[in-house]
Amino acid sequence: MNTVAKDAKITLGPLLFNWPAEKRRDYYFRVADEADVNSVILGEVVCSKRTPFMTKLWEEVIERVRAAGKEPIMSTQALILSSREMGWMRDIVADPGIYYEANDIAVADMLKGRPHMIGPMMNVYNEGTLATLARGGADRVCLPFEMSGETTAVLAKSGIMEVEAFVYGRMPLAIAARCYHARAFNLPKDNCRYVCNLHNDGMTVDTLEGKPFLTVNGTQTMSYTVNNLAAEIPQYLEMGVTRFRISPHDVDIVRLAEMFRGVIEGRTDPQEVLDETDGLVDGAPNSNGFFYDEEGLRYKVAE
Repeated sequence: MNTVAKDAKITLGPLLFNWPAEKRRDYYFRVADEADVNSVILGEVVCSKRTPFMTKLWEEVIERVRAAGKEPIMSTQALILSSREMGWMRDIVADPGIYYEANDIAVADMLKGRPHMIGPMMNVYNEGTLATLARGGADRVCLPFEMSGETTAVLAKSGIMEVEAFVYGRMPLAIAARCYHARAFNLPKDNCRYVCNLHNDGMTVDTLEGKPFLTVNGTQTMSYTVNNLAAEIPQYLEMGVTRFRISPHDVDIVRLAEMFRGVIEGRTDPQEVLDETDGLVDGAPNSNGFFYDEEGLRYKVAE
């Protein structure tokens, strides 16, 4: 095992779906107690209407994560739509004892001068952007999932800040002010009845021909396929990528983390991971096209 692999860390990304508060709490408790991950990202990224359900539970979850020797990180909204939401973001990032993830430039500005990380919802595609964010205090970045391996190598080798790669999960393609989930149920956004909680991994959208194409998650549009870069981890390690992000889904996170840790440390054949996880999330296939600068929904066998 090389030094980079030995020092590599696994991050559990923020839960993007609207699970019941008790289910979320129990999920994070299990992650804290059993999952082989180094960092756990908490908080609401997609919709501010979901925020109140977990407000009283985050402190308990953070304490559990810390007690397990893991790093808690509080994430923030990817799209801020009102002065009220700006106020909420200011309240959320007010705790100097928490390390935060910024998914919107407004939050990065609020965190200026404090160590923080940049999430994959922000458009970071070159060294100039990285350097600008670093001057504001950012010391870690999870690159956008659509980033090719070639471009990732350039940013990782720049040494500007620690680089994290999004290696497992449905890809967040877009986020908007309108709620497609509510619209699908003929409901307005203001009276959505939280129908997004009916689909633990998002609602599948088919083409007119009946082929699964995308996934709707509240105001967020995601891929139908599951980005799975287990086979590309050795390349990432050679680039100098030091962190690997797994996005939460309604699957066995302990087993998932175990498999990816095995790949990082060279104990597990990536193909075993690909075989075991193919179709794991709603029967959706794995994909890795963006890594090879191709269509994201494709899967290309690593050479």
